[in-house]
Parts: sequence; C-alpha cells; structure tokens
Amino acid sequence: MTVRVQAEDFDMGAELSALLAGRHDIGGLVSFLGTVRDLAGDMPVTAMTLEHYPGMTEKMLTRIEAEAAERWPVAASLIIHRYGRLEPGDRIVLVAVASSHRQAAFEACQFLVDWLKTRAPFWKLEDTPDGGQWVEARASDDEAADRWSREPSPA
Repeated sequence: MTVRVQAEDFDMGAELSALLAGRHDIGGLVSFLGTVRDLAGDMPVTAMTLEHYPGMTEKMLTRIEAEAAERWPVAASLIIHRYGRLEPGDRIVLVAVASSHRQAAFEACQFLVDWLKTRAPFWKLEDTPDGGQWVEARASDDEAADRWSREPSPA
C-alpha cells in the first residue's frame, strides 16, 4: 500500500509495473487516472493550482487506503496525487488497486476515487478568463461517496 503526494509528474506505466513487480497472486489491476480539463462547465481553464495541507493530506489518504483494504481483499494499492500549478492535459491523480479477483479491484478502486474526491484535503483554484475561481464541492461527488457507507458486496 503506497501513498504519495508530490509536485512532480509520474509515469503511469512505470508506476503500475512497479506495483505488479514480482506479484503472482494478482488476478486483476484496476486504475484511474485523473487529468486537468480545459473547461469548467463552459468556461475555459488555462491552469489549475492544487493546494493541500502537508502531513494531514498523506494521513487522510493513508486512512482511506486502509479503509479499502478492510472492505476488500486488496493485494496492493497505490495513490499518487499531485499539487502545484498544472495545465490542461497534465496528470493530477493515479489510483490503482490490485486484487486476486477483478470485482474487488473494481469496487475498491471506485471507493478510493470517490472518497479521495470528497475526503482528502485538497483545494483547487482554476485559472479562467474571469480570473481565479475556487472549485466548490459538488453534490454528485458526495452522493457517489455516500453509497460506500453501506456494506460492500462480497468479492
């Protein structure tokens, strides 16, 4: 189980290869890659600045990852989240979950992404032609995360 919060970019292929290296107990690997969009609704976005609370952010991501491992048979997992100024097309986040069975990997990955979106202490400032605009929490993100308050289905 690995959590990293960093300014530097990452190589998704290299990260996934490292996660699987030497592992023969893994039957499925599910990953999510989040990138910066060039639109927020109908407003052009030229850049996004992500801020976080060092120490607290890593602690929360580790808790979220531990929660996934308690709910599903996770063999390995990885969360990389970037901070700083990013431009459209830049990678923001990589979440990967490996398990002996694909269903557990799919569910655990979706859980991690949903909880990361709503519980991790990151703040996003979008640069638009109208100036900087802080990204507000979305009800749809909260609804997606709320469904995980139920017990998971068996893997």
